[in-house]
Amino acid sequence: MAAASETMPETTRRTTRRTARRTVPVSRAVRRDWAVGYTMVAPVVLGALAFVVLPLGMVVWYSLHEWNVLAGTFTFAGAANYERLLADPGLADSLLASLWFSIGLVVLNISLALLLAVLLDQKLPGTTTFRTFFFSPVVVSLVAWTIVWSFLLQADGGINGFLTQFGLEGPNWLRHETTAMLSVIVVQVFKNVGLNMILFLAALQGVPVELQEAARLDGAGAWRRFRSITLPMISPTILLVSIITIVGSLEVFAQIDVLTGGGPGNSTTVLVYYLYQQAFRFNEFGYASAIAVLLFVIVLVLTLVQWQSRKRWVFHEV
Repeated sequence: MAAASETMPETTRRTTRRTARRTVPVSRAVRRDWAVGYTMVAPVVLGALAFVVLPLGMVVWYSLHEWNVLAGTFTFAGAANYERLLADPGLADSLLASLWFSIGLVVLNISLALLLAVLLDQKLPGTTTFRTFFFSPVVVSLVAWTIVWSFLLQADGGINGFLTQFGLEGPNWLRHETTAMLSVIVVQVFKNVGLNMILFLAALQGVPVELQEAARLDGAGAWRRFRSITLPMISPTILLVSIITIVGSLEVFAQIDVLTGGGPGNSTTVLVYYLYQQAFRFNEFGYASAIAVLLFVIVLVLTLVQWQSRKRWVFHEV
């Protein structure tokens, strides 16, 4: 037998081993483990199919049609809605407004959140109150928060009333193009900065104290330690916060609707609000679906770019 197996060709031996492995019966315990695993995964998979994949496919399908709900028409239009995207000046204005809003929100939100987290990490007296003050807007109703700010930002509102105490006369913040966009950005920053602050604080508290002490003994100053040790150590959290903030900035709607209604002019008509106008004001649901597909592509591309760029500046990934 040994001699026969030695003279057997290599390919034949490999085939025999594969056949033997395939014929090994699967135990009942293994099958039970498989069943339990598939049962646990099934709700997530079914939920993703029902609430992500299927709606996305339907939006793409609707974008290929001219759909007027009031008239009851639903006709195939092919790529007409996408061709309309290329020639729509209103869409160009909304993309520009979304760009300015996203840049302002991301820069202010991440910078302020990191600064607040660094201050809280110093363990100074009153940090609990300080942390509660900045985190409380996160749990407040978005619409209620925005309505309060809409009163404060009026020409005779609380902010201008405060400025008059110093002999200053403030504008009607929501009725000028520049101040309207700035006001919406600031309202959104104060609404969500507490969440990013907590994420940064958790990351800062995970930086090994030994590294900070070793750098201090070597003569590194506070800024050098922060730049060379702290930032690289918390870079995964910076990536997470930047992705969340950028995606959130492209999905803003309630603040625009309550504060400015997209005005003055089209200065605060961001892409999501423009989509809403096309669908629910002009009943152009097919064209609105094409805008939704465009928004999805923009979010996907930005997320992939950030994810790929992490190889250059994100360290200590888990």
